[in-house]
Amino acid sequence: MILGVSASGRRALRNEEGRLLCGATEELIKYVLEKTGEPHEFISLSEKNIQPYRGCVCCAGDNRCVIDDDWADIRDRMYEADAVVFGAPNYYGSINSLGHAFLERTFSLRHRERFPLAGKLNAIVAVGSNPDPVETYVRKLFRSNYMAEPVGVVTARGLSQCYMCGYGENCAAGSVVNTNGFLDEIKGYHLPSVEPEAYRKADVVAHRLGEIVRANK
Repeated sequence: MILGVSASGRRALRNEEGRLLCGATEELIKYVLEKTGEPHEFISLSEKNIQPYRGCVCCAGDNRCVIDDDWADIRDRMYEADAVVFGAPNYYGSINSLGHAFLERTFSLRHRERFPLAGKLNAIVAVGSNPDPVETYVRKLFRSNYMAEPVGVVTARGLSQCYMCGYGENCAAGSVVNTNGFLDEIKGYHLPSVEPEAYRKADVVAHRLGEIVRANK
């Protein structure tokens, strides 16, 4: 089974014409999962209670975080999975806080050189006008847990919240006006879409990941 985890706070949403309105991170993770040809499971952290790391080191004895939230269940699913596809968006020039909190909690797995995620197959989805900080942080945390080098990375521009807030057409602080100028109304053709190149890359990453998982069975 391949586990997909989206750290985006937004779920994928389409309009009546089927155009993606928001949720590019979820969209691409699900696309990769489906194209692997393997059984898969998807988890959106937007629906979970993920608290931040506290630095209490109560996990030092048994490598199990004592915070009572949804993180432990997802951790166990990561243990069981043949591979993990993790995705997150760039907010304010860095990985979003939900993705940061989730990954930061993997510190609980590092004590006494146990590294239960060591060698875990993975792929990364990074979304934003500049996805590099997301990819860099995810790679760093995966590497700190001695997970395998990513099979591949899928990047996409994503869709700014400004297109959905209700005021974007005449807000000079937002990306709608910065991109299109002032508008009377945001039409469907104004909405940025996930680039075709992102789907092409997702196809490649998914095929590669699926083949590796099958070879390891």
